Amino acid sequence: MKKKEKAIYILLTDTGTLLNRIIKWFTHAPYNHVSIAFDEQLEEVYSFGRKQPRNPLIAGFVKEDVYSGTYRYFQNTRCLLLKIDVSDVEYERIRQIIAYFNEHKEQFSYNLIGLIGVLFHYPIGKKNAYFCSQFVAEVFKKSRMPLWERPSGLVTPHDFLLHHAFEILYEGKLYDYPLLNQERINETEDEDALLLTAASLIKKLLPLN
Repeated sequence: MKKKEKAIYILLTDTGTLLNRIIKWFTHAPYNHVSIAFDEQLEEVYSFGRKQPRNPLIAGFVKEDVYSGTYRYFQNTRCLLLKIDVSDVEYERIRQIIAYFNEHKEQFSYNLIGLIGVLFHYPIGKKNAYFCSQFVAEVFKKSRMPLWERPSGLVTPHDFLLHHAFEILYEGKLYDYPLLNQERINETEDEDALLLTAASLIKKLLPLN
């Protein structure tokens, strides 16, 4: 058997957002968001999720930045990083599929109603609509690496944690992950401190009446 020389990474997260807490209440799973990454430094991460940190209703295909956006807004995010070894051919297939999503991202939307289908074990959705775990499962399926026999619309983030094909690399607070760029994390914290100081100053300068 030919040795698999490349790897794909799966990032499971618990941000603590309202939608995340609601899903967690139903699933009782520790992580309820999943993303696919091409490197263990998490510089290139993709998923289906919110496009604006404070608005869960504006969602779709996103290239995630762990130093900004939702992760910056929810800095106590916990995570679990998984790894799966793949062949060169499998890796390129996954690359091509992600590239297609990225090039046509405006055509895709978030499959919110599909989350209800998961609860009732019945896939619900429409064309070009995905939720996070459905998207990642579909990427593997289209890459001829089907990890589950059931439809992608019934795959949950917790299923990735339970699957024997994945190796656990790290679990803990996202911003404590040792391979992240600490300088960028510190820049994020400095920017937040500056914004808080500015907001406090504006509040003092505004008239009370």
